[in-house]
Amino acid sequence: MEISWSYSRNMEDEYQKFIRRMNPPRVVIDNESCKNATIIQVDSANKHGILLEVVQVLTDLNFIVTKAYISSDGGWFMDVFNVTDPEGNKITDEEILDYIQKVLGSETSFTTMKSVGVTCSTDSTVIELIGTDRPGLLSEVSAVLTHLKCNVLNAEVWTHNTRAAFIVQVTDDESGSAIDDPDRLSIIKQMLSNVLKGSNKAREAKTVVSHGVIHTERRLHQMMLADRDYERGSDAGLDETQRPDVNVVNWYDKDCSVVTIRCKDRPKLLFDTICTLTDMEYVVFHGHVDAEGPEAYQEYCIRHVDGSLVKSDAERQRVIQCIESAIERRVSEGLKLELCTTDRTGLLSDVTRIFRENSLTVTRAEVATRNGKAVNTFYVRDASGYPVDNKIIDSIRKEIGQTILKVKCNPHELIENRQESPTRFLFGGLFKSKSFCNFGLVRSYS
Repeated sequence: MEISWSYSRNMEDEYQKFIRRMNPPRVVIDNESCKNATIIQVDSANKHGILLEVVQVLTDLNFIVTKAYISSDGGWFMDVFNVTDPEGNKITDEEILDYIQKVLGSETSFTTMKSVGVTCSTDSTVIELIGTDRPGLLSEVSAVLTHLKCNVLNAEVWTHNTRAAFIVQVTDDESGSAIDDPDRLSIIKQMLSNVLKGSNKAREAKTVVSHGVIHTERRLHQMMLADRDYERGSDAGLDETQRPDVNVVNWYDKDCSVVTIRCKDRPKLLFDTICTLTDMEYVVFHGHVDAEGPEAYQEYCIRHVDGSLVKSDAERQRVIQCIESAIERRVSEGLKLELCTTDRTGLLSDVTRIFRENSLTVTRAEVATRNGKAVNTFYVRDASGYPVDNKIIDSIRKEIGQTILKVKCNPHELIENRQESPTRFLFGGLFKSKSFCNFGLVRSYS
């Protein structure tokens, strides 16, 4: 009986592969039918995760999805997306349109493409970290990497609900190549694990070193989901009035569970929700997305990969909490700092040390190296939870220069008069005349 089942399953898998080969994805791009958006339609043989793969391509191209219609019932998959560029314009660049056709129209291109957000580490080493968040954590991690002669090429840091997740791409400082010596990697893992342990003994800190190709943002979602960042304490997370409105109900006559989401719209929202549903092993077989206004509405008909509906109230609550957390992870309130300067080993450590010494804590960070330049974005808050003291900004502006440092903020978010801040450390000679720092106070949804 077991042999018969195994044979049947293998035959089914081979049949699905045959169907996909005979029916490669078909992509239609329409710039005529809609006045204010480009319509992209993708038809393909169905497989688990294909919706996420398509959304991931659109997200990595920085497209804004204003509407979407999803249908993947049975063995066929069809998606229609209305998209614009970040400025709200149609996509008219022929090179980009050709790229969309090539990537979405190939059965194998999803796994082989090198798009924004995908880290190819054949010449570098990828370090994954997760642990309890605390003020100065990024500074401590950066200091350890500098001490161990690791040069940070790229990094992304997310914090949510007292947890912090890092993906850091490093090379050896001297050779500029990947670090593959087992003894050295063991030391790196041990020292970073010691930093991450902190004082929370109830939640495990993890350090993983890997090689290969990863999609950074999807991996961060997977790490935080596995770490159960959706489990909230009594004082964790956003205020109830700010929390996304997520609901899950079973429609037994339609043999599906329906997920509805209402929240403030932002870039990459669709990717975040679809990523989480996929990684929780739910299949979206019908869906509708409307994000043409300031509020986004998403509705998905889902089943578990085994064909079952949401079985219990506990499972329903878990789906709600996980989607809420996926939406919240990218929301960063506070002071936005953008840094562009000539890259060098230890730069990230020096900059984050200054944040720490001025009582600022990093809530999210994007670190990149492009053509020898460090292009970094940080979101920082006062370590005590107060708005950032205006005197700290003033002192930094005086040190760097009024024309180089620009402040764009709501004056109500800054404190004009407060008790004198702790000892201040200025930037000194960190930044040369060709570099700049741009600070703006924002609530970021990017």
